[in-house]
Amino acid sequence: MTLTQLKAFVAVARLGSVKAAALSLRVSEPAVSGAIGALRRELGDPLFVRARGGIALTPGGRRLAAGAAEIVGLAEETRRRVREAGAETSYLRVAATEPSAEQIVPPLLEAFVRRQPDVDTTTLAVPSAVLTELLLDRRADVAIGPASTEPNGGPGANGGSEVVEHVPFLRLQLVVVASPQHAGPGLDRLAGGRLHLPVSRLPRERWLLGPGELDPGTPGGAFLTRHGVGAAAASIFPSATAALNAAAAGDGLSIAPLHLVRDQLRHGTLTVLDIPGTPVNGVLRASALRGERRSPTASALCRFVTTPAAVQSLLTGTAGVPVGHFRPTVHVSLWS
Repeated sequence: MTLTQLKAFVAVARLGSVKAAALSLRVSEPAVSGAIGALRRELGDPLFVRARGGIALTPGGRRLAAGAAEIVGLAEETRRRVREAGAETSYLRVAATEPSAEQIVPPLLEAFVRRQPDVDTTTLAVPSAVLTELLLDRRADVAIGPASTEPNGGPGANGGSEVVEHVPFLRLQLVVVASPQHAGPGLDRLAGGRLHLPVSRLPRERWLLGPGELDPGTPGGAFLTRHGVGAAAASIFPSATAALNAAAAGDGLSIAPLHLVRDQLRHGTLTVLDIPGTPVNGVLRASALRGERRSPTASALCRFVTTPAAVQSLLTGTAGVPVGHFRPTVHVSLWS
């Protein structure tokens, strides 16, 4: 029995298929099938059988899933501790939804690292549905995402109360924005020049969005999904900033946290559209494993997010790289 085999089985048990597990682990489907086959032969148990809509674990498979998840998590934790023991640097892995990874995490971590200069941070941008999975597998130390996101299976699935602790730290108001000169069918100009758009028109508008902004687990993605806005109506830009620039140029509509577009609104390059159901309210939270499962650095970040310094960094944005910083403190990887 090897760690690679256990990782494969944990992924299949959690995601419900060999294909999904292979995508999550970034390996081929035959590699996952081979690992599962080796476990079946060694343990003398089929572990799972095909069922409607996916797989069903056998009694032996359920016992293995619980133990294997803990073993895989401990292995990741041990690897991290060994790395830290050989250097004077602490490592912090932050998983975040793609909008948060671009707009929220960088200024937050910049402010945190100024207080904890011995911390090297890495950010993984992922769909909201896998945030808790990354925590449980110890592939992330802290997850940052919307409070409405429900954990995706595994221990603590009922809000993560037993295994995962959640710390709300930022209330969001998301607004739909466009160029003040934006025009189209169904748009009415109200008193004061404010543009009104009925919700029935939303699926027929051109939407300019950053990566992950259609994620239904985020407040903005849930709003768009609820009103029938899908991939066919959206142009996905490399970043939310690029999408907002295109909206300011008059190419369509975008959605953004109000505090991040205040300058454009003040300068008149963007305007907020009057749409029933907006602004969309949401709350961001930092999540981490409880107790001894959590690293000291993860605990420090969970404490920091509620401080005035953290809130100020989020409201004003990053101040840039401090003089003398010869390497970036924040590294971002995209989930594929």
